[in-house]
Amino acid sequence: MKIPTIDKKTRISIAVILALGAVLLAIILLSGKKTESGEAGGADHSEAAEHGDGEHHGKKPEVAHADEKAHADGEHHASASKKGPHGGRVFIQGALGVEVLLAEQNGEARHQIWAYEDSKPLAPSTFTATEQIKRPQGETQDYAFAVKDDSLLTTKMIAEPHVFEARFVVRRGKQVVQFSIESEEGKVQLTDAQAKAAGIKIETAAPARIRSAFQLAGEIRFNEDRTAHVVPRLAGVVESVTANLGQQVKKGQVLAVIASTGVSEMRSEYLSAQKRQALAQVTYEREKKLWQDKITAEQDYLQAQQAFREAEIATQNARQKLAAIGASTGTAGALSRYELRAPFDGAIVEKHIALGEAVKEDSNVFIISDLSLVWAEIIVPAKDLGIVRVGERATVKATSMDSVSTGTVSYVGSLLGEQTRTAKARVTLANPSLAWRPGLFVNVELTSDERHAPVAVLADAIQTVNDSPTVFVKIDGGFVGQVVTTGRSDGKYTEILTGINPGTAYAASGSFVIKAEQGKGSAEHAH
Repeated sequence: MKIPTIDKKTRISIAVILALGAVLLAIILLSGKKTESGEAGGADHSEAAEHGDGEHHGKKPEVAHADEKAHADGEHHASASKKGPHGGRVFIQGALGVEVLLAEQNGEARHQIWAYEDSKPLAPSTFTATEQIKRPQGETQDYAFAVKDDSLLTTKMIAEPHVFEARFVVRRGKQVVQFSIESEEGKVQLTDAQAKAAGIKIETAAPARIRSAFQLAGEIRFNEDRTAHVVPRLAGVVESVTANLGQQVKKGQVLAVIASTGVSEMRSEYLSAQKRQALAQVTYEREKKLWQDKITAEQDYLQAQQAFREAEIATQNARQKLAAIGASTGTAGALSRYELRAPFDGAIVEKHIALGEAVKEDSNVFIISDLSLVWAEIIVPAKDLGIVRVGERATVKATSMDSVSTGTVSYVGSLLGEQTRTAKARVTLANPSLAWRPGLFVNVELTSDERHAPVAVLADAIQTVNDSPTVFVKIDGGFVGQVVTTGRSDGKYTEILTGINPGTAYAASGSFVIKAEQGKGSAEHAH
C-alpha cells in the first residue's frame, strides 16, 4: 500500500497545534494545584467559622503566664484547629495536641482535657494541666485537674454563669501547650443605647442599712381619747337640732336646743340667790356704817355680815349647778332653754336625736370624734410581744387602697387573751386629710432590727431564673445573669451575701426586660 506524503505546510500546522496543547496542559496542572491549596484553606476557614459562644481560640492572654520567660524554644501559645473526636476544640503546638471540652455531668460543668502526640491519644497520667478563669467582675479562680478515665477533669465544678476567659497550660515533659478560651454562654447582648431605650437603669452594688420588718394585721379605730358621747344631762324636749351626721363641728358650737324644766328651776334658783345676795349686801353695808357710827351694837353688824356671806355662797352654788350641765346663767330668752354644745373640734359620727323628741338626761344623742388622730389597732401574737415596743415607728398600709403613712406605737397590752393568746396594741396615726377611716383594714409594718449590709442591691433588681435569685450584671456589650444568695430585705434594698462584689454595676429598674431577652435565646446549650 502506498503511504501518502504530508506536505511541509501541513507538518508545520500539526507542530504548532501540539505545542499549544502542551502549554495549555501545563497551565491546567498549575491551576489545579492552586485550587487544591485554596480548598484546603477554605475548609479550615469554614471550620473556624463554626466556633460559637465567643470562643476565640488561640487568643494570646492579656496577662502572660508567670513562667512564660522560662519556657523553652517552641513553647508558644497554640492556635485552635479543628474539632476533636470528643467534640471539643483542639490546640496543637508541635507534636503535642490538646482537646478541651466544657462537659456537663449530673448538672455540674467541668473542663475535660485529652492529649495527643502525633495525633495518637496519650494516657492522662503522662501529662498535667492547670487552668485559671477570669470572670467579668474581675475575680480569678484556679482549677486543678485529676485523672478521669482517658482524660483529665477539673477537680471542682465551674459555676455559672459561663461568661469568662479560661487560660490553660498543658505540660508533657518539656513540651508545653498554652491557650485561652473565651466563653459568653448566657450573655444577653444589649448595647447601652438599647438598654436606655428599654428603660433599664444601671446602679452599683454598695453597702446599705437594711431594716428587718414584719407585718401584723390591723384595723383603723376611733381615737378613744378624742371621742365623746354627748348626753343632755337633763331631761327635756328637743326644740331644734342644728348638727347633722358627718358634719365637722368646732368646740362650743351649738348642736341642739332642749326645753327642760330642770334647767328652768336651776336658773330660777340662781336668780333668787342673786336677789337675796343683793339684799343681804345692802343690809350688811348699812349695819356696818351704823356700827362704825356707834349707833347699833356689834352683834347686829356681825349677823348682817354672816347673812351676806351665806347669800354669796348660795349664788355661787346656783351658778356652779348651771355650769356643771353646760347651761349658761344668762336670762335672755326662755329660762328652760338648754343648749347642747360640742366639747371639742370633731365630726358627728353618730346622731340619735330629732326635733320634738323627749330625751332623758343620760340619752346618748351625739357621738363626736376628732378624726385628725386615729388609732390603728393590731393583734400581736405572744412571740412578737418582745419586738413591739411603745414609741417605735410603724408603717401603716391600707389593704383596699393605695395609702401609706407612718405612726408611733402608743400602747401595748400587758394581758393575753385567754382564747386567742394574743395582746392588743395600737399605733397613733396622724390623719390630716381624713383618708384613714375607722373600720378600714390595714397592714402594720414594724421593724424588728436594723443592720449594716456590706453589699446590697435594689430589691427590684432581683429576678428569679431557674428558681434561683439572679441579678443581671453589666458587662461589655450586654448583661449576664449572676446567681446570688440573698439576706435581709426591707422592700427597697436586699442584702447580697454571695455572688456580687461591692462596686459591681447591675441592672436595677427594668431588669425584667433582660430576663425576657434571656428567655428568648434560652435554647439548651450543648458543651
